[in-house]
Amino acid sequence: AAADGLGSIAIDTTQLNMSVTDPTAWATAMNNLGMVPVGLAGQQLVTDSICVPGFDPSLSMMTGITPINPMIPGMGLVPPPPPTDVPVVKEIIHCKSCTLFPPNPNLPPPSTRERPPGCKTVFVGGLPENATEEIIQEVFEQCGDITAIRKSKKNFCHIRFAEEFMVDKAIYLSGYRMRLGSSTDKKDSGRLHVDFAQARDDFYEWECKQRMLAREERHRRKMEEDRLRPPSPPAIMHYSEHEAALLAEKLKDDSKFSEAITVLLTWIERGEVNRRSANQFYSMVQSANSHVRRLMNEKAAHEQEMEQAKESFKNALTGILTQFEQIVAVFNASTRQKAWDHFSKAQRKNIDIWRKHSEELRNAHSEQLMGIRREEEMEMSDDDSGDNPSKKLRVDDSALAAQAYALKEENDSLRWQLDAYRNEVELLKQEKGQLFRTEESLTKDQQLQFLQQTMQGMQQQLLSIQEELNNKKSELEQAKEEQTHTQAMLKVLQEQLKSAKELAEINGHDDSQANEINVLTVALVNQDREKNSEKRSPGLKSEKEALLIGIISTFLHVHPFGANIEYLWSYMQQLDSRISANEIEMLLMRLPRMFKQEFTGVGATLEKRWKFCAFEGIKTV
Repeated sequence: AAADGLGSIAIDTTQLNMSVTDPTAWATAMNNLGMVPVGLAGQQLVTDSICVPGFDPSLSMMTGITPINPMIPGMGLVPPPPPTDVPVVKEIIHCKSCTLFPPNPNLPPPSTRERPPGCKTVFVGGLPENATEEIIQEVFEQCGDITAIRKSKKNFCHIRFAEEFMVDKAIYLSGYRMRLGSSTDKKDSGRLHVDFAQARDDFYEWECKQRMLAREERHRRKMEEDRLRPPSPPAIMHYSEHEAALLAEKLKDDSKFSEAITVLLTWIERGEVNRRSANQFYSMVQSANSHVRRLMNEKAAHEQEMEQAKESFKNALTGILTQFEQIVAVFNASTRQKAWDHFSKAQRKNIDIWRKHSEELRNAHSEQLMGIRREEEMEMSDDDSGDNPSKKLRVDDSALAAQAYALKEENDSLRWQLDAYRNEVELLKQEKGQLFRTEESLTKDQQLQFLQQTMQGMQQQLLSIQEELNNKKSELEQAKEEQTHTQAMLKVLQEQLKSAKELAEINGHDDSQANEINVLTVALVNQDREKNSEKRSPGLKSEKEALLIGIISTFLHVHPFGANIEYLWSYMQQLDSRISANEIEMLLMRLPRMFKQEFTGVGATLEKRWKFCAFEGIKTV
């Protein structure tokens, strides 16, 4: 048998390897037990493929990593396992007090329960009745160090080992027949059944081990997070007059400006600005503002560098384009008849390909150079030349504006300092109690302001009502004047009519002349009424009404015999579904000079029709 790594570590191989010197005696003993003898050479009790320590599969789920098993083949401690297709051959095991005979290899392997986590204890059943604790220890100590044996009176016991992998070696003995000495008594023999046992001590130790691994994993992760975490920003000190003075000096230094401006921003956001510290903060803000000119100068320097880089790039691009032109000229000269005939077909093909490629590159670079020149021309067109007087005026104006801005800044700074001093004086007065104003006076002032606002609103409403009343009065006076005017006209016409009738009777005129006089008077009265109605009737209210009038006029114009209101409404519904017949009728009644209403039919067929009469009024006029 191959050398077993685990056996060399935990078990003395001389105790497990046995070679049978008398094959006949061995065969006789196997025949007495009713078993077919298998193999003649001794073999280890436990093989590498079986005695691999078992690790908990949930360990990777708890800790996030798979634990390294030192007993895995390939790690240097255990040789590679044998092929799985080779059957494991069990042999007889001789001990000092007993002999273990292997089970029939044709029988199925003995069944076991599910292995509890961290199992170090096994259940051993089927022991001979005369087996003692010393005999049990002699048999199972070959599997590993035994820490405890608990034997029962009913031919079974529990054995606890020092390590988990020793349990697998003990499970290997399940199915063996145990015989004490050379006795054939029934009480001196029994078939062993070895199975996993669930013990509280094993589970407790397993839990402790899992917790230890979890703590190690958490510590490892924390160390990794601390290593990958970016460094914390430096702590910002609290505001004080001493720190403010130091910060003001740092703000004046260009190298420390970025750090100092962060501290200043934090102080302002914390609310450190008050009436006492306003002057210090203003001076620091003013120092920060003084860096604007420096930043603008840096920007101008960078822009100048960029312009120089553009110029150098343009010059380099021009040189590259010149060389491309020379290369293309060489290719063009090569393609002429004088030199082209001396080249072979393959050489001509290569020269043609190279020429096309060079022309493409030349065209691309020329387009890029033209684009750069166009951009420069556009920039030059935006900026006027230096000889332009308007530009000089703009320069002078800009200088004056800069001086005015500087004077304005100085004025603002002085005004802010004055306000700060005034605020300090008011603060001192308030502390001394000279300026005391109670909450009652404030509430009275608020109530007074509210009452004043309400009085102003009521006055505005009263003025608007008075204006409306005056408008109504003027409209009523106009209506009265129109009524008196029409009455006077009516009286005059009646008198004229009477005088005309008398003259007709005296002179003996015909009735036709009287009728013409009556028609003339009626026409005058109607004309006067129409004028009054035009004066009274309001104009169009909206663009919608004008559009409706245009559509209705067109519709009635193409219907010379008129149309009733339902027919007209059904036509308008197709254009605007929200319009009503009453709205159309009111609009027609408001315009009597454009639309007139006539009655047609007799009795039940009596019908009201509207006609378009605007052209008739124009003809009469």
